[in-house]
Order: sequence, then C-alpha cells, then structure tokens
Amino acid sequence: MIRVGDEIRETLASGGAVVALETTLVAHGFPPGEGVAVGLASELQVRAAGAVPATVGVLDGEVRVGLTEAELARFDVSARKAGPRDLAAAAVQGAVGATTVGATLAVARATGIRFMATGGSGGVHRGFPHPPDVSADLGELARTPALVVSAGVKSLLDVPATAELLETLGVPVLGFRVDTLPLFYGAAGGPPVSARVESAEEAARVAAAHWELGGAGLLLGRPPDEPLEDVEPLIEAALRAAEAEGVSGQAVTPFVLSYLHRESGGRTQEANRALIAQNARLAGEIAVASTLL
Repeated sequence: MIRVGDEIRETLASGGAVVALETTLVAHGFPPGEGVAVGLASELQVRAAGAVPATVGVLDGEVRVGLTEAELARFDVSARKAGPRDLAAAAVQGAVGATTVGATLAVARATGIRFMATGGSGGVHRGFPHPPDVSADLGELARTPALVVSAGVKSLLDVPATAELLETLGVPVLGFRVDTLPLFYGAAGGPPVSARVESAEEAARVAAAHWELGGAGLLLGRPPDEPLEDVEPLIEAALRAAEAEGVSGQAVTPFVLSYLHRESGGRTQEANRALIAQNARLAGEIAVASTLL
C-alpha cells in the first residue's frame, strides 16, 4: 500500500536526513499550474540543506513517498484532499489524493520519517464548537514522533484555542528565534510558545530529548522572513464570504487562500510561496543536525 522511493528508503536505512512534504498545498494552495513549482522549490530547499525530500501523495492505488516531477504535476485542483481518514479509500478507489499535514504525518509514522515541513498547520476552527471543526493534524501530531516546521498555525483558525489543545495533547510548540507563535503571514501576535530555540541544532536536540522521554510530535513555528502584518481584516472578510457561500469543512482553507490571493493583489500568494520554501530549508537543516547527535 505504501511505496517508498529508492533514495528515500536507502537514506532512512542508513540513518540519513529525510524531510516529508505534503501535496495539498501543491493541489489546492495556489492558482492552477503554480503549485507544482512551489512543491519543486520546497524539494530543492530540502536538498540544499543536505537532506532528502519525501513528498507524499496517493497515486494509482498506492501511497507514494517520493514523487517525480511528472507525478507531482498530477496533483492539480481535481485531486481529492486526503486527510488521515482518507488515505485508504483514496488508494483503493484509485484517486489522486493530495495529502494534508495530518495524512503526511500518518505516512511519516508508518515509514519512520521524523521531520516535516509545511506552510501552516491545521487546528481549531474559529467559532468552535459551532461548527465542531478541529483539524486531524492535531491528532496526528499527538501520536507521531516527528517535528513539523511551519509558519505557525493557519491564521484563519482559532490560534489561541489551537495552542491550548496542543498543550493538552502534550505537543511542544517551539518558536524559532521568537517567543510567540507566528501567525502564518505575520511574525508576531500569537500565543507564547512553550520554548524558544535559536538554531537547527538546538531544535534537533530538543526533539531527540522529547522522543527519548516518550513524547511524539513537536511543532516548530518559524516566522516568515518578510511578514505581512495587515492580513487579518482580509481573513475576516474571507471567512464571512465562505460562510455566506456555504463553504465548510475541508473546502474552507482553499477558498480562503484563493480569496486572500485575489484581494491582496497577490501579496499573500508570494508570501505563502516564500515561507513554504523557508520552512523546507529549516526542516532540512534540523534533519541533518539530528544525524550528528
């Protein structure tokens, strides 16, 4: 059911550095035709750090760990958004399944990958418990021994509530050279992190100690190099538009991202593209540092 690419399998077997990457952002995070370039750029950043990228997706009845450029191009807007619950059905039904953070973590747990990069992680949706919407990403973080590098929690979510739930689940929320959790596009304004780390090597040591103590996932928030601090009004407007149009569940995030990209004149799209690459580079550096401990 899971096919691991030769390079990834050999690197894992030798104790080398591997970083998992999702495919939802390729299929649904950018306008048609642009997501593949973002996915390839993320892979290049992982390699530039000295690690091996492992992009995860469902294709041709299998969960693939490692995709060619031609295979990555099949993850377009028609791809099924695949969370952890959807992996088996997508594979059995022959669907193209674009994996979320949670689904990618589930595959990482099954294959022994300890590091992942993404744009922003999921969490508790605004207005909870109406609707009662909590991302499966959090449950996977609580059970998967992996460190996820992101630009914090997606700012369209209830970030303080997400941080509280992560604390309840025992998931450390670290800040990379910051004391508060980044808000995806913004560098500041989130809740305090549980610990601040100053380097990739320190993050690797914290992760290793956490796993030695029986812990599972960790979330490391890396602020974008060029943050956008004026996006919150647009997010509020996008969420109101989604509600007015009856958009709910897994469709909310791509709807909001599309709205933001359009209404910001492309500024959020460029910021999103940049922070994804930055996170991939840092995840690669941490993965490499972990092999030297």
